[in-house]
Amino acid sequence: MPAFDLPLPELERHRPAVEEPDDFDPFWHDTLAEAAGRDPLVSVRPVDSGLRLTESWDVTFRGFAGDPVRAWFSRPAHTRGPLPAVVEFAGYGRGRGLPHERLTWVNAGYAHLLMDNRGQGDQYGSGGATPDPHACAPGGPGPAVRGLLAARDHHYRRLITDAVRAVTAVRALPGVDGARVAAVGNSQGGGIALAVAGLVHDLAATVVSAPLLCGIRRALELTDAGPYGEIAAYLAVHRGAETAAYRTLSYLEGISFARRARAPAHFGVGLRDTVCPPSGAYAAFNRYGELTGGAARKEIHAYPYNGHEGGDAIHVRRQLAWLHAVLDVS
Repeated sequence: MPAFDLPLPELERHRPAVEEPDDFDPFWHDTLAEAAGRDPLVSVRPVDSGLRLTESWDVTFRGFAGDPVRAWFSRPAHTRGPLPAVVEFAGYGRGRGLPHERLTWVNAGYAHLLMDNRGQGDQYGSGGATPDPHACAPGGPGPAVRGLLAARDHHYRRLITDAVRAVTAVRALPGVDGARVAAVGNSQGGGIALAVAGLVHDLAATVVSAPLLCGIRRALELTDAGPYGEIAAYLAVHRGAETAAYRTLSYLEGISFARRARAPAHFGVGLRDTVCPPSGAYAAFNRYGELTGGAARKEIHAYPYNGHEGGDAIHVRRQLAWLHAVLDVS
């Protein structure tokens, strides 16, 4: 796939206007307030993953509406003292899989919480374990269109709330330095991590690549791939539903969350990405922190000849070096 979005010099200056609903902040304040006030942890059970250098636990915490959300919590074995923590959010259609599948952050010396995606897990990987009991509003079968006609009903309202609660949950787990918690994700996980950065004001860092839900209107004009294609397919059948759909999506816009973020931020983007067009990532990056005085530290890495995979392992190496420096990990 050749480059199809804006040229890099234009991407580096790309700061589009965003149509935010007047009640964006009250909407999310009230949503999170409904989920708060409960002990975040339901259960923490040790599991034998077969690994000898990693300890893992099967965690259940309370997410949106107090619903039980599953996660894997892992730490390097035989470590003492509180560790900085990475809360990771999985990609679209994935679940938490198995505890031995994602070991990069644990091997780098972090406590690691991998949140399950409620109502997902059936498209890729090794499955999930968290149902979505509220997925009954009008919309298509994919998560991106569940509840598309009303923001209060949309799947991502619940998933983003779960993600914020995951940060609360990891801070309640033993051996975690609650002042050094980072939100991390790729694709859908990147969009969710960006939302967490905009909603959790004492987050220590956010690390996102190829973020979904950024520049949503433009993405729907550029691509039919992935989740955006599901939205377009829904609107192709439900002609006349655009106004309601776009209003719902305005509450989920990653650029709006980015504007409210404070934590240092690290971005990655492939310039040939047709799943999450690069103009969305650059718009979020360029407007990151503008309502909060700007992030103390932010950087973005572009990969001109890569698509949704971005910089892959090369980029992970950059993420590790950056996060070590930001969280002062020796």
